Amino acid sequence: MNIKELYAFYKQHPVVTTDSRDCPKGSIFIALKGESFDGNKFAVQALEKGCTLAVVDDEQVYNDYLDNPLEGKSMALVPDTLQAFKDLAREHRRQFSIPVVGITGTNGKTTTKELVRTVLAQKFNVMATEGNFNNDVGVPKTLLRLSPEHEIAVVEMGASHPGDIKTLVETAEPICGLITNVGKAHLQGFGSLEGVIKTKGELYDNLANRDGSVIFVNADNEHLMGILPKNVEAIKYSKHQQDAAVMGEIVACDPFLRLRWKSEGSEWHEVATHLIGSYNLDNVLAAVTVGLHFGVAPSAISEAIAGYVPSNNRSQLTETGRNHLIVDAYNANPTSMAAAIDNFSLMQVSPKMAILGDMRELGESSHQEHVAVVEKLKQCQFDQVWLVGSEFEAVDCDFRKFADVEAVKAALVTKPVDGCYILIKGSNSIRLFQLPEVL
Repeated sequence: MNIKELYAFYKQHPVVTTDSRDCPKGSIFIALKGESFDGNKFAVQALEKGCTLAVVDDEQVYNDYLDNPLEGKSMALVPDTLQAFKDLAREHRRQFSIPVVGITGTNGKTTTKELVRTVLAQKFNVMATEGNFNNDVGVPKTLLRLSPEHEIAVVEMGASHPGDIKTLVETAEPICGLITNVGKAHLQGFGSLEGVIKTKGELYDNLANRDGSVIFVNADNEHLMGILPKNVEAIKYSKHQQDAAVMGEIVACDPFLRLRWKSEGSEWHEVATHLIGSYNLDNVLAAVTVGLHFGVAPSAISEAIAGYVPSNNRSQLTETGRNHLIVDAYNANPTSMAAAIDNFSLMQVSPKMAILGDMRELGESSHQEHVAVVEKLKQCQFDQVWLVGSEFEAVDCDFRKFADVEAVKAALVTKPVDGCYILIKGSNSIRLFQLPEVL
């Protein structure tokens, strides 16, 4: 079955599932494979549960089905089911002439995506990536949600290996692009910071080959400016450069970020946000820049940003009745960890406690990067520091260490902490998001 045939079938049955446990009647099942599963093995089961078509790339499964087909149900054989999924999503995306804004970056891409979505929603019906569905499965799922009522799309794209962004932009075909920043993350996959820059820059490479494309760029970021294509319109935002289309500065972080921004030749607009962290200024300026480009009124932009409340353990301030928690437990890498520590150090609150978990996927640099975090912590005047995970356990220091989150929870039950401002940050797999319930 080629992509035209598959899309023609999809138009008659516009529901796609990749989970054999969730098979709505008349839907299409695409048998994806992973390190620990093979959807081909569940293709017949998906048909029995309600799917009308199963797309597989296992010839034996396909041939076995032809020997014993189900009435009114079909199975299609393709060379690669994941590629077929991407091709289907791209074909669907091509049915819409609306702008697609592609967003990637080491840190802040989900927050930026949510801010951009919120700003654009002041004027448009926006389709945007839900949660962090930003990989080679999540992006196709996002694109397949496009429908005629949508006027603009915001698609987040993540990467952990070279070439990841290239394949995602080839699927989403954005007309506008934004890289939030580049930093030390997924070094086990990228090999180096240079590898990160090259991979994130694949978004720029794609836009450079697309007529009428636009790049929104942080003019203060030398890495991004260094890879900016010369043949693409670049709209700059900045904290320092007067010639940028949008400028911004911090008014206060007490603890929420208050800022002001202005576009060229206009007055300042002050905004009180629900965001924790001075590093979020760049994310806000990115959303302002995108909003202005698409004609959202300045007052509506400020109103949208002021009303945005972060979720999913990303720079949230949580009041528990006993403590004030700054929860950023979804992800962690050296760049975001340093930013979180710096911001927490600058906050004029007390007493301060930091509970930090291991940063994962750093490869050979892991021990060195965890040592660097500990050295930074030694320069801070935090009242308590707890470190969680095997990587931090291997670092020589006097801070209190725990093997895992369960050990932390047990310690908090034995000796509760009250009246503190507490920074909670670590990679998602360390599961520090469980701590608010005991704090």
